[in-house]
Amino acid sequence: MKPPPFAYHAPRTLDEALRFLAEHENAKVLAGGQSLIPLLNMRLAAPAHLVDINRVAGLDEVEVTSRGVRVGALARHTRVERDQDVAAAQPLLRRALRHVAHPVIRNRGTVVGSLAHADPAAELPAVLALLGGTVEAASARGTRTIRAADFFAGPLESALREDELAVGAFFPAAAPRTGTAFAETARRHGDYALAGVAVEVAADDDLFVRSARAAFLSVGATPVVLDLTGPARDGQSGRPPGSCDWTDAAAHVRERLDPEPDIHASAAYRRHLAGVLTLRALDEATAEALA
Repeated sequence: MKPPPFAYHAPRTLDEALRFLAEHENAKVLAGGQSLIPLLNMRLAAPAHLVDINRVAGLDEVEVTSRGVRVGALARHTRVERDQDVAAAQPLLRRALRHVAHPVIRNRGTVVGSLAHADPAAELPAVLALLGGTVEAASARGTRTIRAADFFAGPLESALREDELAVGAFFPAAAPRTGTAFAETARRHGDYALAGVAVEVAADDDLFVRSARAAFLSVGATPVVLDLTGPARDGQSGRPPGSCDWTDAAAHVRERLDPEPDIHASAAYRRHLAGVLTLRALDEATAEALA
């Protein structure tokens, strides 16, 4: 398969890239290309212009502070996955990235590109949504910060405007006594998940669960975030500190999710998987929070 014809552009500076996006309609940005190129080859996308930003300096930076992790638009999955400072600040990023496709794809694909692609079956949108992260969008008009809750608009649809470039994403750092976990089920490792979940559990100094939240992939048009704090506390009632029964939380998940069926799995099966994966991930995250 071959892509439809397009004009290719390779700006050398960010200003040049933003100026081009402002002056031309129907343009697509190429960073890693691991999602865009297949869409072009299958004729599911037909942009008039392809803007390759790989020669733009300064977009591949990864910055770790006490607040969290900022990932630049050209930072590859593999680089972020292997960064020890990133893993120390926000372990959930590494845990999710290990499920992204295959190593060859992670060597080229970008974290911010995955977010901008806004695939509801992808791992990183769920992580950003769970953590309450943000995406930094730049245009010739200036920059703006978009909350994760506002960024994902639908399947393969984000809040980015046609003249905007996602130049970075911010993932908040893990707070003390917070545990995270990621779990998904796919037909083959590296395939899109039939269902997946990222969870975050926070405990207090007495080792009781203070809050629990989960974000799901492959069960809706956008990442689905659920607050499981109520069911979590119900499952700890009358039990010693650090001992949780997550059965109520899993039941709550199955009641709240409304996935669509497709050729890969029925809605009932996806709902069942989400509950099973939630139990598993909550156990792992709780153990980390209480360690």
